[in-house]
Amino acid sequence: NTFEIAAKRTSANIINVDLANSATKKNESLLDTMHTLKAMQIDMFVIRHNQSGLPHHVAENLQGVAILNAGDGINAHPTQALLDMLTIRQHKQNFENLSVAIIGDIVHSRVAHSDIQALKTLGTKDIRLIAPAGLQYDSDRCASVQCFDDIQAGLKDCDVVMVLRLQKERMLEADIPNEQEYFDNYGLTAERLTLAKPDAIVMHPGPINRGVEIDSSVADGDQSVILQQVTNGIAVRMAVMEILAGKS
Repeated sequence: NTFEIAAKRTSANIINVDLANSATKKNESLLDTMHTLKAMQIDMFVIRHNQSGLPHHVAENLQGVAILNAGDGINAHPTQALLDMLTIRQHKQNFENLSVAIIGDIVHSRVAHSDIQALKTLGTKDIRLIAPAGLQYDSDRCASVQCFDDIQAGLKDCDVVMVLRLQKERMLEADIPNEQEYFDNYGLTAERLTLAKPDAIVMHPGPINRGVEIDSSVADGDQSVILQQVTNGIAVRMAVMEILAGKS
């Protein structure tokens, strides 16, 4: 867990709370559990939960303690977006002139949602979302980006290629694509990567499903910055914790 590693490197004392086996199992509300923990002089809560909006709800109802959203349902993953932007900045001169392609399960991905918001904030105008119809944004959300169902058209002359895994745990069983068929149509292969610019970087938030959304030759290739993302993730999360703790 990168959040735990980051916290330990800031010399924080860590308490892992398994909500499934905590007092909430005895019908105590989540907020009551959080208030109880706060009374134990907890300084910060790092919250990862499958309920979208939960960290915001806690922050609105629990004063005087820092709340860090470590990913909430399909809603947002703010620190992933920060580390992704740092990784891009380490390879590219600016964001304004970039063409960024995001391939995969867009609609269920909190990473996609946060990355799109971050890219727009930093001035990126050419954001391309590549996905089959069932995993793509609707027409309203596609109004401010470019949406493609053809991976070859979407990848053409891109500077950054972000690959997302299929969020099977968030799909109805009938909506889960056949993995081989998905790879044949949307998997990032070395051949398809040649459609992007020669110096394009390949990103993935992990975990990687090789042979489903990305070929091993690309994940391990010279254009991959996936492990650099992991390294940056520790530093970014340490920085966020230090700022929230008022130490920076």
